[in-house]
Amino acid sequence: MASALLEKRTDAAAVDTIKAEDIGKFPDSNLAESMQRLPGVSLTRGDGGEGRNITVRGLAAEFTRVRINGMEGTSQTGASDVYGGGNNGRSFDFNVFPSEIFTSLSVRKTPSANTEEGSLGATVDLQAPHPLDYKTDFALTATGRLIYNEIGRKADPRLSGLISKTFADGTMGILASGSYGRRHTRDVGYSAVLVLPAWVNGGFCSPIGVAPQNPTKNAVRGTDALNCSAGNPRTGTTAAYNTIQSHLGPLGQPGGGAFFPRLPRYLDSQQDAKRIGGSLSYQWQPDDNTNISIDGLYSRFDVVRNDSYISGLSFARSASNSGQPMVSVRDIEINSKGSVVYGLYDGVDIRSERWIDRYVSEFKQGTFSFDHRFSDQFKISGLAGYSESPFVSPRRGWVNIDSNDSDGFAVDFRNGAEIPKITYGIDITNPANFSYKPGTADGTVYGTWSDRKLKRNTKNKTLELDSEWEVTPGFKLTFGGQYRQSDYTSAQRSLDPARQATPLLPAGKSIADFDVQVTKLDKLLGYGAPASWVAGDLAQYSTVVGLDDSWFCGVECGSGPSGVKETVKSGYGMVTFNTEDIMPLVIRGDAGVRYVHTDQFSFGYIPVAAPAGSKYPTAGQLAEASRSYSDWLPSANIVVELKSDLLLRLAAAKVMSRPQLAPLIPSSGVDAVGRRGSINNPFLEPIRAATYDAALEWYFAPGSLLSVAYFRKDISTYIQSINSLIPFSQLGLPNTLLANTQTTPDELFTISRLANTPGGLLQGVELNAQAPLRFLPGALGNLGILSSVTLVKSRINYILQSTNGVPTLTTTADLVGLSRKSASGTLYYEDKRFSARVTGNYRSGFIRTVPSGAADSDVIANKAAFYLDGSVSFQLTPQIRVLFEAQNLTDELSTQYIDTQRQDTLFDLRNGRTFTAGVTFKL
Repeated sequence: MASALLEKRTDAAAVDTIKAEDIGKFPDSNLAESMQRLPGVSLTRGDGGEGRNITVRGLAAEFTRVRINGMEGTSQTGASDVYGGGNNGRSFDFNVFPSEIFTSLSVRKTPSANTEEGSLGATVDLQAPHPLDYKTDFALTATGRLIYNEIGRKADPRLSGLISKTFADGTMGILASGSYGRRHTRDVGYSAVLVLPAWVNGGFCSPIGVAPQNPTKNAVRGTDALNCSAGNPRTGTTAAYNTIQSHLGPLGQPGGGAFFPRLPRYLDSQQDAKRIGGSLSYQWQPDDNTNISIDGLYSRFDVVRNDSYISGLSFARSASNSGQPMVSVRDIEINSKGSVVYGLYDGVDIRSERWIDRYVSEFKQGTFSFDHRFSDQFKISGLAGYSESPFVSPRRGWVNIDSNDSDGFAVDFRNGAEIPKITYGIDITNPANFSYKPGTADGTVYGTWSDRKLKRNTKNKTLELDSEWEVTPGFKLTFGGQYRQSDYTSAQRSLDPARQATPLLPAGKSIADFDVQVTKLDKLLGYGAPASWVAGDLAQYSTVVGLDDSWFCGVECGSGPSGVKETVKSGYGMVTFNTEDIMPLVIRGDAGVRYVHTDQFSFGYIPVAAPAGSKYPTAGQLAEASRSYSDWLPSANIVVELKSDLLLRLAAAKVMSRPQLAPLIPSSGVDAVGRRGSINNPFLEPIRAATYDAALEWYFAPGSLLSVAYFRKDISTYIQSINSLIPFSQLGLPNTLLANTQTTPDELFTISRLANTPGGLLQGVELNAQAPLRFLPGALGNLGILSSVTLVKSRINYILQSTNGVPTLTTTADLVGLSRKSASGTLYYEDKRFSARVTGNYRSGFIRTVPSGAADSDVIANKAAFYLDGSVSFQLTPQIRVLFEAQNLTDELSTQYIDTQRQDTLFDLRNGRTFTAGVTFKL
């Protein structure tokens, strides 16, 4: 802590650092969880509640660049949908890396001209250890941990070790580190996916005698005056039906003011993750003027995840799929905001859905770096590096089994919690109550399945040369250039369209041949959740139906490769100054400008109707796009030493952040069942902003700091996803994309298009306090505190819906991912043998998605959360130290909602407390 504080004090820019106290001893097992203790940094959690990525001063993960050993890094992972799905962009997933292979991380909040561009929030530097960093010729350390989570209910190992040796009188050294960990996590809870007004899927089945009749008479579906569909009588009550219809939408639609969960369901997500990592470093310092390093880094994150759901499916379907219009409402309760808090229904299709996601994410990096001082006045440094981040997912698919037209289905929020009690009306543990067979001509579906294979890779190359010339004492000229290339590619193999339809099972086979039971939600979650339910397992199902690689296809059936290649050439000039030797008032800092030129090439495949005679109904047509753009990015950082212990910091800069990679691919696609789609835009402009910072820092005692900082970002250009309701027939896509879905071309699809829009203002204040409490008597003098509070506000004008490119619904809200309030507090005790720490982190609610993707709902957002963690360690001998850690002591739930007024629950997950016991050996 003292070393990190010294770096902060001496740096011209606003930089916060966390350093390992000793070899292989990073203070947290997860890098992102370490950074949340820094002022202005908030944590975003992933599967199992583990830290995944960060926001800095209200700006989401995609606005933060991460450098590893001086080179920009990319990490790609998968995740369950509630945690944002897989990362295929520029944001960095820290859970890929074990923390043991790093010794320090720095968060740079204000840029200098010699810092590579691309960050709107911060630049994070991760540094692996070097053998000459330590004042010992040989070092060996090893740590073993057992990790137990109360929801996952398994004890998992985590091992790490480091060995370092110096040679040639301490001028040369080799260091190697490695780690292995396995972790079983489990998330249980409730999910709605979306919340929709009643009219979107065609309303509900009208009771007998109510006019107009809904749905109208249809002989194919068996709909008449007495039946919603064949074998599904109209059992709804007039009172309940009229209650729904009386809630009018913004355009006067009956039922448009009554909002129902689209897929009310319990969920169970179980993940088995193996994480290995290692570093290898060679360092040579033949003299005081030369330093040469060759560094290698490797990480592998191997995951198998099963997501299981038991849901009321009808509320997500229209009449074409025998959906919501075939559901009778027997009882209903709607609150004053339009949220349905209780509903009792007949004729509901119940679906047991089970996904399997298998992926391996790797990171490989090699760098060569040097610096050499030719004289006291002139120095040259350079970096050459190559990294690769392959993501291989040999399987992501599902098997769904259905129980149609079930009576007595109920969703009850009247307990006042975010998680309702769901009653299904059937025995959901019995596979005989579910069906899996081909759908019928009337649109009725009896189970579905899917699978796909995916490979992504990002290759980065960097060449950098910098020079420093001390013109006069206290005045240096720094200049340099950089060449970077990022090559992102993605290739998917999808199921042959002829295989996508639900097949008849082989003779003698039934659901019982590929079923599993999802258990213990009643004990792990409560809220009336079922003790178990039956689900289909894709691995067993694949054996039953004989699935093999011949069932998949690529570009020949419209699923071609895609990619984005960026080539960046930049140069900068910067002056650094320090008036210590020429003025009584010390003023130091840097000022300069960086020029950046970006060449971008992207390609993808657009689905089109296949030529005559083709085996497949849909093919892929290659689309390519090229563009270039340039930016001049001036920056300045000034530190005024008002007193020896009181610093005033001022900074200003122009910054830019490039669009995410995947949206730059010229392609489009649809989810025919969900009636959603997206159209990419390869000509998106970067997000650009002017930033201003001011801070006052008081280093009132050794290792102590009180500071206040103000920051402002004038965002001139922004990127938004704009939704439009468009009939499929007007998208220019082939109708063959609707095959085997029962969706018709005249149905409305919610289409998302990315576009540049005007930005807005973001500003905030950081308060930071850090102090060892040495003034306290006796052992209390070993206590210390770390605390920070960040208050941020922003104003962005969002386009929620549009028609023919004209906005029809807009709103003004915070920046996506911005929490207006965040706070962190740590109380620690440290003496020669005993160490203890308790840390609390609070993050207020934040917007996750704008627009929400649902009619008449503005945003999807997370509710506020508070996490409490603790750790204790004791030095048994000079070589052995034992440790105990606990995370999420308050058993905090992760809650997402939709719409700022109603705040209807979308997801509410519990992942429980995690406990760790371990021992460290050091030689």
